[in-house]
Amino acid sequence: MSIEVLYEDNHLIAVNKPAGLVVQENEHGLPSLEEKVKEYIKVKYHKPGAVFLGCIHRLDTAVTGIVLFARTSKALVRMNAQFKERKIEKTYAALIRKKPQPMAGTLIHWLKKDTKQNKTKLYHEEVKDSKRAELSYEFINTANHCFLLKVKPVTGRPHQIRVQLARTFTGIVGDVKYGQTKPTKDMSIYLHALGLSFYHPVTKEKLNLHAPMPNFGNWKFFKDIEQNLLKK
Repeated sequence: MSIEVLYEDNHLIAVNKPAGLVVQENEHGLPSLEEKVKEYIKVKYHKPGAVFLGCIHRLDTAVTGIVLFARTSKALVRMNAQFKERKIEKTYAALIRKKPQPMAGTLIHWLKKDTKQNKTKLYHEEVKDSKRAELSYEFINTANHCFLLKVKPVTGRPHQIRVQLARTFTGIVGDVKYGQTKPTKDMSIYLHALGLSFYHPVTKEKLNLHAPMPNFGNWKFFKDIEQNLLKK
């Protein structure tokens, strides 16, 4: 499987993750995006020995879109700080089955991860061990019985967008873990990490990265308006 590189320099590399691929190496021995990026760097730059690659953030296996890695320990520390301080602006595209009401707004809930089931539980009030989750959403367009939302998470909780949209609306198309009854053929879900804006950890330049939507299934009905989701 080849990888689609969106940005790279001596400090960072960003790639467009396909569905079905875990981001990091895991105990199940599944192929990972991290391994593929390391191999890409090793071959392209003729690196002998092990390649350093720091995982800054992750996407769920079924989710597509932009993933950013650090190529140096300095970049990793500085980018981790930006994520912790919520200086990273993330934009997602999501498809749901019913038009949201209202058509734009902010969702605030409290989430608690069930590690045994690998599932996140949502609460409308704070409970023990729960964490606050916040996102904003905006209806963009509709096609083929799907409704396209632009989603901007403020916090970064496990499965946050998936569970908040599922409990508020109808859930993301194909997401059988959170309420949908029909999976997609490739077991992906219609959630895509479209944009990532941040300051370069070394040059301090503002970077606005964009991962093109997949060109299959219901995504193809929205390709011509994709850039609209990246506008403020």
